[in-house]
Formats: sequence, structure tokens, C-alpha cells
Amino acid sequence: MNASASRLSLWLLLTPFLLWIVLLVLVPHLQMLRVSFQVRESWDTLAWGLQQYQNFFSESYYWRTFVRTGVMSLFTTFLTLLIAFPIAWYIARLARGRSKGILFLACLIPFWASELVRTYGWMILLRESGLFSSWLQALGWVDGPVEMLYNDVAVIIGLVYNGLLFMVVPLVTTLDGMDENLVEAGYDLGGGHATVLREVVIPWAMPGIVSGCIVVFMLTLGSYLTPILMGGKDSAWFTEQIFTQFITRFNWEQGAALGVLLLVLSSLMVWLGLKLTGQSLRKVMG
Repeated sequence: MNASASRLSLWLLLTPFLLWIVLLVLVPHLQMLRVSFQVRESWDTLAWGLQQYQNFFSESYYWRTFVRTGVMSLFTTFLTLLIAFPIAWYIARLARGRSKGILFLACLIPFWASELVRTYGWMILLRESGLFSSWLQALGWVDGPVEMLYNDVAVIIGLVYNGLLFMVVPLVTTLDGMDENLVEAGYDLGGGHATVLREVVIPWAMPGIVSGCIVVFMLTLGSYLTPILMGGKDSAWFTEQIFTQFITRFNWEQGAALGVLLLVLSSLMVWLGLKLTGQSLRKVMG
């Protein structure tokens, strides 16, 4: 097969993927960007301007929720990493034989159900008449039912749980390929557990760490069901404002502007994370 035929075959194989990206990702985002610069002067008259973005910066409720969502997403991502790393280390380095597959399957099974089902499962556990409240009463630690829902802690619990698999998988993949001699050499050279972890394990696992953090951060930042159901009115999330503008107020121009700002924030944080860790997107995703 000559070079031209090989290139043609490659493009034919890539065509469905390219169509998917262009029609379902690129075109909708460009359309959203266009709508965000529209200003509705009347029900049938549109002009162009920056009014939607000016509304964002002039209304403190918008940008405060925007910043709050970003900060909570970063904290959730960091907490997910702290929980997922020991799990991934045990699966990749300590588990043997069938136990490795069983443990990995145990991480995967909850995601056979939808996000809505998983979120309602946590709501059943955390509600006033739920299992955790009953345990606390049985142990005598509280005098009556405890409502653990509708606060930031409940939201973070749900978001960490939903993001755990997406952090564990790239970490297991990366750690599984690490040479055991590297760890042993670190100990032979006088390093303690903390030193070997910092100087050997973490640098090796950095592509998996960055990959998992990118996925979890973007999923958390764009989450809607978990903050709405588990956070209640006191835990505002930026996606709720976008939903309100599009669906409740039918203000597509303002909703599009908020969506563009959320996309800019996620892209900026991914770029910043890659720069700070010295990773490239090709290396992280490859």
C-alpha cells in the first residue's frame, strides 16, 4: 500500500471522530459564543454588544458564584486526588492476581448506575432519617436526628464520590508501569517514605495525576445534579445560574455568556495546571 492510500485510509477512519467533534462540540460552542454577544432590544430585534458580559461583572451574585464554584471545584479535585492515590497505589503495586481485578471492578461498579441514582443514594444516607444519622443516635453521640444534607460538605462528598473513578483509572495506569527498582533505589540511597514518595513516586505518576485532575476538575466545574440536589438553596453553583437563564428566564443571550465564561475558566485552569506541573497535553492524554 502506497503512502497516499495509507493517508486516505487514515482520514476515512478519522472522519466519524472529526464529524463528531465539529458538529457536536465545535459548532455548538461557536454558536454559543455568537449568541453571547447578542443584545435583545425587543422580542424580534437583536443588536450586538457586550451587555451580557457587563451584567456578569456588575451583578455581584454572578461573579461571586463563579469564583465560589471555581474554588470549590479545585478543592474537590485536590480531595479526590488525596483519596484516590492510596487506592490506586494499592491496586497497582500491592494487589496481586485476581484481587487486582476485583478491586478495580469494585471502583467501577457504582458507575454502572447513573449520576442521578448515585446522588440519590447519598441523599438517602445523609438525610435526617438516613443511615448515618441513625448510627450517630445509636452511638449516643447526638440526641436527635441530624440533617447532613443541603450544605457545602454534602456537595463535596457527592462530587468527590462521582469523580473518584476518573482519578483512580489514570493513576492505576501510570503507577502500574513504574519499575519497582526505582522505589528500592530510593530507599537504598537513604530516603524515607516521604522522600521516596516526593522524589520518585509522584514525579513518575505526574502524568496520571494531571490527567485525573483535569478530568475531575472539568466534571466538577460543570456538574449540575449533585450541587442542586445535595446543596439546596444555600449552595449556589454556577451551572445553576446557566440553567436558570436558558430554561427558566429564556434569556439565551445571558445564558450563553455565562456558558462561555465557564468554558474560559475551565480552559484557563487546565492550561495553568499543565504549566505548573511541566506537563504537555499530549503526554498527559497519551
